[in-house]
Amino acid sequence: MANVKSIAVIGAGTMGSGIALVAAQSGLRTFQIDVSREQLDRAKAYQEKTLARSVEKQRLTQQQADEVLQRISYHEQISEAADADFAVEAASENVELKKSIFWKMLEAFREDVVLATNTSSISITDIAASVDVAAPRVIGMHFFNPVPVMKLVEVIRGLQTSDETVKQTLELAALMGKTAVPANDRAGFVSNRVLMPMINEAFYAWMEGVAEPEHIDEIMKLGMAHPMGPLRLADLIGLDVCHDIMMVLYRELGDQKYFPCPLLRQLVQAKRLGNKTGRGVYDYSSPA
Repeated sequence: MANVKSIAVIGAGTMGSGIALVAAQSGLRTFQIDVSREQLDRAKAYQEKTLARSVEKQRLTQQQADEVLQRISYHEQISEAADADFAVEAASENVELKKSIFWKMLEAFREDVVLATNTSSISITDIAASVDVAAPRVIGMHFFNPVPVMKLVEVIRGLQTSDETVKQTLELAALMGKTAVPANDRAGFVSNRVLMPMINEAFYAWMEGVAEPEHIDEIMKLGMAHPMGPLRLADLIGLDVCHDIMMVLYRELGDQKYFPCPLLRQLVQAKRLGNKTGRGVYDYSSPA
């Protein structure tokens, strides 16, 4: 993929910081962008910590880790990354927010730059329609958390996505050491169409007193060979993210079974969002 030497990652949260790190590890000059300087500082700290751990485990030398960090620059404006060869939006799962970012991407980047979104459930065709002139360059590139560890990238083609855009995206995924698997542009794609209802049902099982959270998770781990139980996974993903994805499924598919469990909604209202807030289904505020 000789024509792509640099990438802009818009959004420096859990997913965006992971995507930027993997891109830099793949040899790409990487622009990490977020409107919040505090969020950029958190992203940098996470990237430094992750690389330091790799050095400790002798997966990288200190020199290699330093070179990766040198390839990442941090910016508050998309326009500061105008010479990037590829762009990935990784903001929160809000369609209006994503559309507003895509307008800024359209203005900032060259006409040959692929505009990808890391959405986990929102229609690619809908996002592309908001920047109609660039619709052939819009594609879904759904990474999985934690990005440095998970190999899968769901690649979702919108109605107007061009063959060249698909080709470039598949090549970029391969360059980043990922396995790209196609999915059609339907709400939730494959991963969250199947996963989120399972997580939602686990919340119902907890709410209705079928079992305690740790027992629900243990049964799913041991009985279904899952590496992590659904409620623990929800905390890792973020309960607000799970809620938002369920709402996308509910609105797009029109079936009551996709409506978020009342207990999930209540935890989100209480700002108990999981790992990122220190408490969700489980309490992460102490080492124990």
